[in-house]
Amino acid sequence: MLIVVGLGNPGDRYRCTRHNLGFQCVDLLAQRWGMRLSDRRAKAVLGQGTRDGQPVVLAKPRTFMNNSGEGVEYLLTRFGATPQDLLVVYDDMELPVGRLRLRASGSPGHHNGIRSIIAVLQTEAIPRLRIGIGQPPPGQDAVPYVLGRFDPSEEGPIANSVSEAADAIACILDENIDVAMNRFNKRGP
Repeated sequence: MLIVVGLGNPGDRYRCTRHNLGFQCVDLLAQRWGMRLSDRRAKAVLGQGTRDGQPVVLAKPRTFMNNSGEGVEYLLTRFGATPQDLLVVYDDMELPVGRLRLRASGSPGHHNGIRSIIAVLQTEAIPRLRIGIGQPPPGQDAVPYVLGRFDPSEEGPIANSVSEAADAIACILDENIDVAMNRFNKRGP
């Protein structure tokens, strides 16, 4: 089983912000794979199905980004899964706009959502897919930047990167994370 967890903040206010790219990726996967994200639980919105015979759960935590660990812990308990059954998808300011980076484990960097997950699960061995959103302009703080919407010039590259992220997740299911890392980490923005 693969549990794909897209990170973001719940609510219409945050729908199209930089910090909700994980949600956008999960929504695109649900559309591509014909899965409905209709199971609303206290800690997550989920959809379950199969892709080429493999069980898949798509999930968007209903906790705010800084408390993502609560939603992920709920998912692991509900499905009797381990951190290695996860793939966490989220935005990353350390990568240029449009760049993808898959890893099987690693530190949280500056991302509070993945930091929360690592703290709750007590391991850094959590597969993750980061989607680059770039740095804020000089003089702008990080919080308003990540909670802001994309500039029109960024919308095309971001849509492409979300689509490529969905392709990378399909590659993980079809082959494995190592193949997906070799194929998608080398691509530029």
